[in-house]
Amino acid sequence: MKENEILTLKYLNEDDRAYGLAGMSVSLAALNAIQRVASVSLDSDGPMVIFGNEYYFSGSPSVSPKATWDKLVENFQITSAMALANVMSRSIVRMHRQVPLEILKEIHDAMIEEGRETCSLEEDETDALFNKMMTYNNRIFNNPRVHPAIDEFVRILSRRRSLTGGEIIDELRNLQLI
Repeated sequence: MKENEILTLKYLNEDDRAYGLAGMSVSLAALNAIQRVASVSLDSDGPMVIFGNEYYFSGSPSVSPKATWDKLVENFQITSAMALANVMSRSIVRMHRQVPLEILKEIHDAMIEEGRETCSLEEDETDALFNKMMTYNNRIFNNPRVHPAIDEFVRILSRRRSLTGGEIIDELRNLQLI
């Protein structure tokens, strides 16, 4: 990492991208949502994380509207945690700096919009979710004992390029991250 690197929402380089993907994977595992991941890939031109069918459940006439809404909110929470974990891993673990407030504000504002559009959440409901995910991810990424394991997971991702959900679980278990 160069001293003059400044975190942005865009990846600075492949190493930065690997730390983002590692952060998202660790957060998913901590949320017990890693089993929803079909695969991850550093080489993807689109999303680096591909979810399995369970994640994309869109509802059916036999499922109550409340159950469908609960699933939408749960998925929103997962993707919100991933966005925060991405920048926290890149900034705190890789760059050894706290995430710039401007970046957190951008994520917060995007969450407000997405929460309104996807789940019909009021701003205060999304604020509460943002704060919950911030606290949750802060506990993970501000723990210096976790940093060497994340660094090793980044090396694994950089070497292997793609992992299935099961392989992520195995690697994170081996690194004692789950």
